[in-house]
Parts: sequence; structure tokens; C-alpha cells
Amino acid sequence: DQIMLEAKKAYESGAHRYCMVFSGRGPNNKRTKDLANLIRTIKETYPIEVCLSAGLLDDEKAEILKDSGLDRLNHNLNTSESHYDSICSTHTYTDRLETLAAGKKAGLQLCSGIIIGMKESSSDIVNVALKLNELQVESIPVNYLLPIPGTKMEDVNMLTPDICLRTLCLFRFANPRVELRVAAGREYHLRQTQIMSLLPANSIFMEGYLNTLGTSVRETLQLIKDGGFEIESDYDLEELLNPKVNQQAPILKTKKDLHPVASI
Repeated sequence: DQIMLEAKKAYESGAHRYCMVFSGRGPNNKRTKDLANLIRTIKETYPIEVCLSAGLLDDEKAEILKDSGLDRLNHNLNTSESHYDSICSTHTYTDRLETLAAGKKAGLQLCSGIIIGMKESSSDIVNVALKLNELQVESIPVNYLLPIPGTKMEDVNMLTPDICLRTLCLFRFANPRVELRVAAGREYHLRQTQIMSLLPANSIFMEGYLNTLGTSVRETLQLIKDGGFEIESDYDLEELLNPKVNQQAPILKTKKDLHPVASI
């Protein structure tokens, strides 16, 4: 029921695609069939594309999901092959490539991206950009590592707004025809330069990520409008922002602000 409510919310917000993300190494046969039934129900209820992130898949499971109406499979490379063992021990870079190959074989669109800021080198980032071009993915989400307390990389903060924007430009040059998406960490790392990310990218994630909150749908839509961009939707941007965001009235300085008393 919760997933159906979220799909309804996505559709009514003007989104043309609903993304579902499930934790775990990969679905077993039963869960794959359950996911297929859920996808089929969503597609029958709302005219919306569905993207699924469910972990490692083989050819058979990818076919089951495709037959249910799934449009797109998300499975990120996250980093380069040479850097992969430094960030993950539960599965391999090859496991991820095989899952993407299964999705491609089944006829699914592929969404696969990167997490930047995990002590990788510039060459690692370039290698991922070129590998995704080789895999002919349709969508690339670019994530920026959030230094979450309690994780092994809580003290890693190697990114600046300039690095984040340059990376987006790199992925655009390496993959000129893909849907380039600004994903997790944009608020934290891009800060006041967020709107500039839509110059190389096609879209930005709204209302949070896997385990961190983000700006609301309305805030993000207002950001898009203020930047002079348009959205691809069955709804007009003004309609989506209605009722319009309440702008805060100008705040006047107090007498104390205007005439501060020097302390001795």
C-alpha cells in the first residue's frame, strides 16, 4: 500500500517515472515474482514509467521483471574496477557488470551511475564515465558521497562545488545523449551552485535519497523555475507550484541593527 501511495504521489507531482529501491544483495525467485506483480499493478493503475533497483540479477530474473512491464533497471557501477575492492567486499565489479548485461539482454533500459568522493582518483572517475558510454546506458545518476557519522568514510570530504560541476561536465562530454541526473549529495556539496548543475545535466533528484533527506518537491521545482528551466511533464510548472511558494516578506533591520552600541 505504501508503494502504491508513493507511486500516486510521484504521478500527481508531474513525474513521468517512479523509481523503486530495495535493499539486499539481490531478490530470490519469490521476491522477484512479488516485485513483478507490484510493477504490473503500478503500470495498470498509473500511466508512469517504472525504474527498479533490486540488487544483483541473472538473465531469468531480468526477463521476469521485463515481462511485468518494468521500463528501466538501476544498478550503479559506483566506482571504477581498479578502485572497487577499496569500497566493497560483498560483491565484485564483475557482478555489477553481469547484472547490467542481464538487463540489457532482457530489453530493459539501463540506469547506472557513480558515487564521487570515495578517495578515488580523477582517472577512476574518467574510467567510469567511459565504461558507461561503452555499456550504452540510457541514464546516469551522479551521486556525491555524504560523510555520514558512523560510517567508514565519515571524515572523507574531498569535494567542492567546482569539482562537482566539472564532474557533471565530464560525464556529459563522455555520454552526450544520456539522461544525466544530479543525485544524492547535491544540496550538501553544490550548495548555492545547485542550479548550475542543470546546465550539463537533464534532471535532479527530488525529496531525498536512500537514507538521507533532501529538499522537498516544491523547493526543487522552485529552483528549476528560478533558474529559467522548463520541465518535461503533463503538468505546467506553474500548476505544480500552485499554491505558489510563500515568499518571506523582506525583513527590516531593527534600531539596534541600524545603530549598534559599541561595547567597551
